[in-house]
Amino acid sequence: MSSRLAASASPYVRAHAGQPVAWFAWGDEAFEEARRRDVPVLVSIGYSTCHWCHVMSEESFADPETAALLNCEMVAIKVDREEHPEVDAVMLAAASAFTPHLGWPLSVFTTPEGRPFYAGTYWPAQARGGMPAFRDVIRAVAEAWTERREAVTETSRALHDALQAARDAGDAGVPTIDDLTRIVDVVAAAEDPVHGGFAAADAAPGTPKFPTVPVLRFLQSPLFTDLRPDAGALAARTLDAMARSPLRDHVDGGFFRYATRRDWTQPHYERMLSDNAGLIEVAADAERPDVAAGIAGFLLDTLQTPAGGFAAAQDSESIIAGERREGAFYLAGASERADLPAPAVDGKVITAWNGLAIAALADAGTRFALPGLLDAARRAVDALEETNLDEAGRLRRASLDEIPSSAPATLEDYGAYAEGLLALGTATGELAYVREARRLVDLCRTGEGLQVPGGRDPVLGRLDAPIADEADIDRPSGTSALASAALTLWELGGGEEYRAIAEDVVRSRMRRARTEPFAHGAVLRVAARLLQPPRQIVVIADRRDDPLAAAARGMGADTVVCLDEPTARRWADAGFGLLADRVLRDGRATAYDCRGFVCRLPVHEVSELLAGADGG
Repeated sequence: MSSRLAASASPYVRAHAGQPVAWFAWGDEAFEEARRRDVPVLVSIGYSTCHWCHVMSEESFADPETAALLNCEMVAIKVDREEHPEVDAVMLAAASAFTPHLGWPLSVFTTPEGRPFYAGTYWPAQARGGMPAFRDVIRAVAEAWTERREAVTETSRALHDALQAARDAGDAGVPTIDDLTRIVDVVAAAEDPVHGGFAAADAAPGTPKFPTVPVLRFLQSPLFTDLRPDAGALAARTLDAMARSPLRDHVDGGFFRYATRRDWTQPHYERMLSDNAGLIEVAADAERPDVAAGIAGFLLDTLQTPAGGFAAAQDSESIIAGERREGAFYLAGASERADLPAPAVDGKVITAWNGLAIAALADAGTRFALPGLLDAARRAVDALEETNLDEAGRLRRASLDEIPSSAPATLEDYGAYAEGLLALGTATGELAYVREARRLVDLCRTGEGLQVPGGRDPVLGRLDAPIADEADIDRPSGTSALASAALTLWELGGGEEYRAIAEDVVRSRMRRARTEPFAHGAVLRVAARLLQPPRQIVVIADRRDDPLAAAARGMGADTVVCLDEPTARRWADAGFGLLADRVLRDGRATAYDCRGFVCRLPVHEVSELLAGADGG
């Protein structure tokens, strides 16, 4: 029995501490032990709300016979993919060479030098349905390591070299409007005309469906409002289809991770903070305030921790009548749930995912005049600054029960949290949030592009693991989030260098984005923002609830800032040029309506501001 996992900041990892497998946490110690023993390494990756992770854990990792075999033949490492996303991305890229059916649990076998040579996902305890038993897989890997070492080493070396060579090379350029409209056509062609969402025309009934938030946000780009209104309409139809379906919890409004069938039925019932935060923004832009408010209620009632941060997810399973059952709680009606134990919540506070939630709540709270959402966002910022920020001012990836994780932060953490701070700062007028966002973006700027302050995961660095290509599958990647935050800083008048950051990210990612739009929705949204002068509205008023300010917040401009005159001066003095010389005119609330920093004459009346909604 291993106690190495007992102090982990991951509930998922901690849950394996009492098992007979001699687990190691992610770190150098495991690879050193493998080198000492001259045995391969199993890197087992999952997360706490993953149903099949629980199944494999109970069937195999808790089984003494399987554990004894595993302990004899190799060194085993348990990894929470949410705590160590870069480790997950690297191992996932390697696994794609061995199986087209990627997912979790992810089981990757590596050399003691950390180079993968075989991988798969879930293996059952007993062979069935064409899948070998997990014990047979262990024996086969051990035999290959012992009897065919040269072939194993060559496989690991060739895979390492192939992954290195596969990284994007060269500058693909910033796309044109025609490029992006063609990508809209590609996405639209994949719409499921029967059930909504996206699926091939001949897709089987058992085809899984996901919310695909980054792609929906791309379709909602302001660039398409007049140019391609069908894009936003497609996003709204997709949201409506999901909201009507079993993918949505119709008791409290949260959405489940994905549906296992094309008609959105039979969800996998885990509920992720990241998915739901993104869907708040989709619902807000689709003008579905009831859907947005319902999701926000789930975040506040179920996922917000006592300290203020948001937990990572709620489990798909709960213990009912002594039996672990997936989805049983969610299938019960509102009155029945009161008597049932709720599924567990993974209380891990992930910096990036909290950034997504802060941005979504700030946006929805402002747009729909729900001050409680802004208060919740503020509490989350306070919690992150208390626990997920180290003494040197660098971010931590996560914390649990206000105890920091040792996992290093990623570009995703810096970018998504900066976006959250910018959204909250512009919503509340509080300069401190915006200045902190700028500081975090600046920490990632180097002469060689964007890099994590302090470098990548140190263990991966020492293992010389390839850097995985970035993608926006279920949420924005690190470079996409940083590019978006930098573009917002530029829109606030922070300087041309911030627009240059966004342009560089788009150039580096567009080669793949053109051919794989469903994996690059967030960077495509950044590209769309670059192709149109931003609409920027500044309202100077003595009261935040001034009617002119309320009207501006509801106009859907790229940037809306409502401040009193002294606060506007402080913003301008801090280097945000959009606020320079913004004053009350004739002692009255005044709106400045700008396109790409070129402003119309100031106006005082709501009717005058709304008359400029068409840009005239």
